[in-house]
Amino acid sequence: MNEKKYYVYIITNTNNTVLYIGVTGNLRKRLYEHKNKLDEESFASQNNLIKLVHFEEYDDSNRAIAREKQLKHWNRKWKERLIRKSNPYWRDLSENLDFE
Repeated sequence: MNEKKYYVYIITNTNNTVLYIGVTGNLRKRLYEHKNKLDEESFASQNNLIKLVHFEEYDDSNRAIAREKQLKHWNRKWKERLIRKSNPYWRDLSENLDFE
């Protein structure tokens, strides 16, 4: 049985100066929307946030939403430490996504 997955993600701009944390049930689609600025008025579009630097996968939407809220309350230093732990060079992880 194919279970629904939920993703908490962090995107940034090319200079890594602005961070955005979101949650979605379709990470590829959501990243497409961010990268192509489909909502020109959004925070992500206005700040050119197109680089995926961190994501976490969950089987439960409530856990994903709770994690998103937790990360949004973290200070910048904690968020940077989380990113560097799995992505020390802040590479765009969307280039190598390996999931459905």
